[in-house]
Amino acid sequence: MRVVTFIESITEALAEEMRRDERVFVLGEDVALYGGVFKATKGLLDEFGPLRVIDTPIAEELIVGAAVGAAAVGMRPIPELQFSDFASCGFDPIVQQMARLRYRSGGAWTCPMVLRVCCGGEIGGGLYHSQTNENWFFGTPGLVVLAPSTPYDAKGMLKSAIRGDDPVIFLEHKRLYRWIKGQIPDGDYTVPLGRADIKRPGSRLTIIAYQLMVHRALEAAETLAKEGIDIEVVDLRTLLPWDRDRVLESVRKTGKALVVHESPRTGGVGGEIVATIMEEAFDDLDAPVWRLTGPDVPPMPFAPVMEKEYMPDADKIAAKARALAAY
Repeated sequence: MRVVTFIESITEALAEEMRRDERVFVLGEDVALYGGVFKATKGLLDEFGPLRVIDTPIAEELIVGAAVGAAAVGMRPIPELQFSDFASCGFDPIVQQMARLRYRSGGAWTCPMVLRVCCGGEIGGGLYHSQTNENWFFGTPGLVVLAPSTPYDAKGMLKSAIRGDDPVIFLEHKRLYRWIKGQIPDGDYTVPLGRADIKRPGSRLTIIAYQLMVHRALEAAETLAKEGIDIEVVDLRTLLPWDRDRVLESVRKTGKALVVHESPRTGGVGGEIVATIMEEAFDDLDAPVWRLTGPDVPPMPFAPVMEKEYMPDADKIAAKARALAAY
């Protein structure tokens, strides 16, 4: 086992899969000579050359559209969008082509591509560089949407995504890139998609989260443990399709649930999870299911004090969970 950062796990997964399968290639703005705006593709140009590590113009529609075309003829492209905020510029090929190629061709074609999308706050990036807009993709059937929180999951899930035949949105939270470190095996491994993970077992209340909010929930759980409130933290890992069975199993055990995400409340992933729990586990609940989310404002504030006000953090999660536990 070795300890790596979150972004190192991404780079390792890309390099290993490019060595394993010559159909795998990466493309995007600054991914070659510069090694990626966050250095996730650093070193790949030297090893694999300019035909497999391709710099593109600043044109998200081109990046995604070219990848869809390559995937349709049997390649396995991995396009990168530097900031999820600009995914809107590539929305037509994402929603109309990438997500629907299999259906529109009657299953004759697949779209085996992994769109890496950098997202998330707590980096001082402001309105157009810090958004978490997973709900844009969560409401698009045909896509697989991944949101890992640890280096182990990031590497294993990325490798699984590259080897699969489905179009994948792979969300990488920028705050995790160099802040989070974790152990990974020395050899090859994969993590199955579509399965949530219990990051902390507990009995009093379930917190359901993903990406950065998993770590904030774990911090809150440690605080509440000292007060005798035993919290279970479920990491969704895959947002679409999300693991209903594991979430419902946890909620039926604890009887109370809090869903946490940093994107705005209305239309967010949390609303779907709350509705499902209410429909399928109502008789097992001891309290209403609550949400703690970002506010319904045009995210993300640039001023540090406003960004802190926007973001859910461990203190806010602990306060909400403490109140729910006492309900």
